[in-house]
This record gives sequence, C-alpha cells and structure tokens, in this order.
Amino acid sequence: MKSFEVRNLWKEYGDQVVLERVHLALAGNEFVTIVGASGCGKTTFLKMLMGDEVPTRGELLLDGEPLPTEPGPDRGVVFQRYSVFPHLTALENVMLGLELRQAPLAGRLFGAARTAVREQAAQGLAAVGLQAALDKYPAQLSGGMQQRLAIAQAVIMRPRILLLDEPFGALDPGIRSDMHGLILDLWRQGDMGVFMITHDLHEGFELGTRLLVFDKVRDDPQAPEAYGATITFDIPLQRRPPPDVMEAVRRATAPAGAPS
Repeated sequence: MKSFEVRNLWKEYGDQVVLERVHLALAGNEFVTIVGASGCGKTTFLKMLMGDEVPTRGELLLDGEPLPTEPGPDRGVVFQRYSVFPHLTALENVMLGLELRQAPLAGRLFGAARTAVREQAAQGLAAVGLQAALDKYPAQLSGGMQQRLAIAQAVIMRPRILLLDEPFGALDPGIRSDMHGLILDLWRQGDMGVFMITHDLHEGFELGTRLLVFDKVRDDPQAPEAYGATITFDIPLQRRPPPDVMEAVRRATAPAGAPS
C-alpha cells in the first residue's frame, strides 16, 4: 500500500447518521489502530474498508484508485471470533484461498500446482508458529492457535490492507502479548497497511504507528441519530503524545457513565 485516502466519508442508514465528514490521508504501509466508545462507527468504518458496506457519500482511495466496493484478495480480514473453517485442517484452511484464486470454479488444484500451494501454505503456518499443527482441525487448537491460523489465512493472500476487528480481545493476557509480537513481525515483513480496531487503549498506543479516535462532535438530545461520529484525534505515534492528549483520548473512549 503506497497511499490511502478517505475524502468526506459519510454513512447513513435512513435517518440514522453513523459516520460523517471523515477525512484521512496515509502515506505508506502504516499500522493504524482505531479506538472509540461503543457505537461510534468503528466497525462500520472497517466494513467500508472491507467492501461489506458502501459509503453513502465520499470516497475511499487506495493508491489513488477507488477502493473496490466488494471484498477481494487485496484486503485480508481477521475478526475477534476465529474466522476459520472447522471442517478443514489448518493446512487446508490456509491452502483454500490460494486454490480459489488459481481455480475459482473448481476451488481445487491438482498435481504440481497443488504441491506448490501446499508448500506455500506450510510456510505460512510456520511463520505464525503452527508448523506442528498442519493436520489438526480448529477444534483441536487452543484459542491463541486458532487466531494464529486466522492470521495466516489472511496474510497468505498478500493483501494490500489487513483489517483486524478486535482480533485479540478474547485471548488471555500472556497469549495476547505473543500475538502482538507476531502481528508486528508480519506487518514489518509484508507490503501491507494495517487497520486494527481495539477497545484496549494501551494496545492502541503500543502497536500502532498512528492512532485514530472516533467520536461524535455534534449531538442533539432530541434527535440522537441526527449526527454521526468522525475522527476526532489522528495521532502519529513515533513519539509518545503529551499528557493532555492522552487524557483527552481516555475521556473520548471511556464507556458511557464511567467516571471521568
């Protein structure tokens, strides 16, 4: 990913405005973390990047071209719930996307082509530490191993953008720390940008090269759905933000009713 731009993005469902006036410009393969209170449009924004949702207004540009409005291999996705196929082994899960790309009708390769894909998938699993689990089914893997499998499944397609929707939220702290190191290694090695939603503010600051905060800047108590959220903070993370910015972000991302 050489560049990514969001121009005056809006998303509305009838009279409900979810996002409004969203602007963003990225140069290069940044690791963008996204935080914000529940219901502020973070997942809707990710779905538009994915191609599952279409903007009501505005543009999404990837390397100067409109982002395709349908999901494709240029975007890899990992969810909080392990998005793998339970009836396939770990190796077959990772092979599937490669086979579908080369044989979209049959969904299966044979002979030398299948051998080459098998070797590539095995290398992908080794990259996430699953070289000993090639023939195991997801139900035989721990939660952390299943999430490693989902990441391998996404990254093997060499996407230009990797989209992560709270990918580590269901993991224990120790496993979560290991996954942080894994995803950073894969991002540094690959030619891709990353957008990751997290509810963990520390995780957002720790992993990202840039942190986005989504929040509402306009509100009407009589018409709560009349205004949407937008990017209220866009923070480069090469150096730690000053304390007043940290505190403002903490307040913006705190659950409703939490003490300020």
